[in-house]
Amino acid sequence: MSAARHRGLWTIDDGRLHLAVAPNACRFDAGDAIVHWNTGPVDPHRYELVEPVVDVLAHLADCRPFDHALATWESAVRTGATTLPLLAQMPLRSAAARRVRAACGMLSDSGIESIPVARLARIGIRVRQQVRIDGHHVDGLIGERLVLQIDGYEFHRTAAQRGTDIAHDRRLALLGYTVLRLDYQQVLFGWDEVEAEIRHAMAAGLHLASARIR
Repeated sequence: MSAARHRGLWTIDDGRLHLAVAPNACRFDAGDAIVHWNTGPVDPHRYELVEPVVDVLAHLADCRPFDHALATWESAVRTGATTLPLLAQMPLRSAAARRVRAACGMLSDSGIESIPVARLARIGIRVRQQVRIDGHHVDGLIGERLVLQIDGYEFHRTAAQRGTDIAHDRRLALLGYTVLRLDYQQVLFGWDEVEAEIRHAMAAGLHLASARIR
């Protein structure tokens, strides 16, 4: 977490200092810091203060919830800090890191888009990302007609951008799509309600093209 923040990767801050220590290092009083005694796939040298990115991601997969870890992994790929082919070659020791690697992709524009996709996949709901509809890409599409649009603060903070988003939602509605637009707060702090709404929409058949034929 500490190294991910230092490198500018997308994280959900836990407010703690994380230290990576070799398994054979002497024990010490770390205070409130979280100590990772394992080693990553890349051996850091003795003068290296911040761990290599691949080691950062391996540690983070063991330390954080799956969806949070996935968001940081995809941030690392999106920003060019690492690549999917490079990650595929790494001998990851933990099952948690291998699981995150298997799910990691390049389609999320921000960490706040990675999290809903991971959470819905966990309960068997597949979200297709960056599907092009009406000349624009949508953040997520469930089935054929249920659109998820996810507003990350960095991309949707201006009034002009907000107006563009709403206009696109109207066009999608006229084309027969149901649009559920989520923001940062709803994804991170109101997920139970969001998930219930998505499941109810699917129960009503709003993700099916046939539901639009009356």
